[in-house]
Amino acid sequence: MEYSTDDVAAARSLQIATYIYASMTAFWIYDYACSLYEEWTFLLLSHWRKVKGLYIVTRYLPFVLLTAKLYMSFTLNENTGKCRVLDNINTGLGIVSAVCSECFFVLRTYALWNNNRILLAAMLVIIPTFVGVSIGIAFTTNAPAAYATSAIPGIVGCYQSSTSFRLFIPFLLLSAFELGLMMLTLIRALQNWRRHPSRLYVVLVKHNVFYYTCGFLFSVANIFTSMLLQYSYHTMLYDFQFMVLAILATRMHRNLWQMSINRHAHNSDPLVGILMSDMSLLNSTA
Repeated sequence: MEYSTDDVAAARSLQIATYIYASMTAFWIYDYACSLYEEWTFLLLSHWRKVKGLYIVTRYLPFVLLTAKLYMSFTLNENTGKCRVLDNINTGLGIVSAVCSECFFVLRTYALWNNNRILLAAMLVIIPTFVGVSIGIAFTTNAPAAYATSAIPGIVGCYQSSTSFRLFIPFLLLSAFELGLMMLTLIRALQNWRRHPSRLYVVLVKHNVFYYTCGFLFSVANIFTSMLLQYSYHTMLYDFQFMVLAILATRMHRNLWQMSINRHAHNSDPLVGILMSDMSLLNSTA
């Protein structure tokens, strides 16, 4: 039986997407296994506070996200309504995962700016606005989208046969948000570099800049894939970005916590007083 060019292209995209999601799952499990000792040391020894709860959600939500994605990729989804429900679940989980990862570095930036109330007020306005716009665009785009399953036997999974250019907008907002936070971090670093030449301060700034740079580059890549690619290709980097951001956020958080438990050796550092304040990251985990 002969199949159309579109059928072959769609089937190839589904296969590639399945391979990528399987590789992502293996990578996530490998990362978790490699950091198992540090993970449980942190969970057992750190105090139960709000940021620790945020850590647990950020760390373990990708397990649920990848499980749902693998189910969607390996199950024969003949019902397009089921495809839409699974896609909406994955979209919601991805947004929650991204927000949790970003919250760590919003708190760090807030701490770097001496718990500036103007910055806090701006974040309390910007973050809900961006999240609300992203959720609205994602779900209003998925609702009328046409889902299809492969016409070629043996190819499982489903994909959007029609896409919308609006899907790039959430990543555009995320990239703008991360670029803004990176600029705030760099401005603060330049202002206080001579005043706080401590290792703690250097690590904090490096973590922030590295995280924001990775998030910005992933967001830019997702903007182009959303606009230029079709079938399963245009969503393949979505979950990879969410997973990498979660890994970076939790690894850097554990690293900062390990430094904070040695805070008695840094009592002379004036930055410790800032970072140990009620709203700061270190005080929430120490």
